[in-house]
Amino acid sequence: MASKSQKTLINERISAEKVILIGSDGEKIGNVSLDAALESAKNASLDLVQVSPKNSDPVVCKLVDYGKLVFEKKKNVSNSKSKAKKTTLKEIKFRPSTDIGDYNIKLKKIKSFILDKNKTRISVRFRGREILNSDLGLELLNKIRDELDDIAHVDQEPSLEGRQLLMVLSPKKK
Repeated sequence: MASKSQKTLINERISAEKVILIGSDGEKIGNVSLDAALESAKNASLDLVQVSPKNSDPVVCKLVDYGKLVFEKKKNVSNSKSKAKKTTLKEIKFRPSTDIGDYNIKLKKIKSFILDKNKTRISVRFRGREILNSDLGLELLNKIRDELDDIAHVDQEPSLEGRQLLMVLSPKKK
């Protein structure tokens, strides 16, 4: 696989006879021969970099410091990677018999997940014969949905999967 320096044509690697030259300040200088463009790049202590695709008819070249250009590209790529926040799926588990104190603590945790822009899966797990009273779990999930209605919307409605009732909440878009 070719590296970036081989993909970007600079100085003597440019094969066109005539080029459209753009100055270091972004101003168009005009159609000049390749030799004249290389000479002006050498006089300005800059590099001649081809900015148009290889097969374009009037090749467009710019006078820039190539090392600085590569550094700026790497810096922009790393900045865009750091700004792109990955949303993760957090999970909070309840039981149908979860008491009010534990419920309030878990509700605060769900709020913090939602405010941090994370999707949150809420599960109610049934053990033994508790599955016969699955409506208690559904009431619990509906109560959570109603309390978080102002900051979250439901991605996945409450559904029974095996011995668990699941619901997925995600932050509301502003």
